[in-house]
Amino acid sequence: QVQLVESGGGLVQAGGSLRLSCAASGSIFSINTMDWYRQAPGKQRELVARTTSGSITYDDSVKGRFTIYRDTAKNMVYMQMNSLTPEDKAVYYCNAVIAFLRNPTAYNTYWGQGTQVTVSS
Repeated sequence: QVQLVESGGGLVQAGGSLRLSCAASGSIFSINTMDWYRQAPGKQRELVARTTSGSITYDDSVKGRFTIYRDTAKNMVYMQMNSLTPEDKAVYYCNAVIAFLRNPTAYNTYWGQGTQVTVSS
């Protein structure tokens, strides 16, 4: 069974920075994509940043401010968030598409429990 555990959220003033971390654990064969989503109150969950083996993409709202990067050996993904604004306030979720050792050809999507990011003005 795979688990995704996020950490690094918290309260920060506008203009500040936070770094989110997400660790995938379990009998993992391979991880395809590792992404960060966020969901603000009353809004739909949205993709913030995605990393695959060959590319990285960002939502326009965070380009130039957020950086996603992976540690493939540790099955971890991080997101450095700089120049935070109150509009970045949300619960941030880690998402990963993973195949297990017991069935290396079957990829499934998993979510972490979320970590709250609050930005005060």
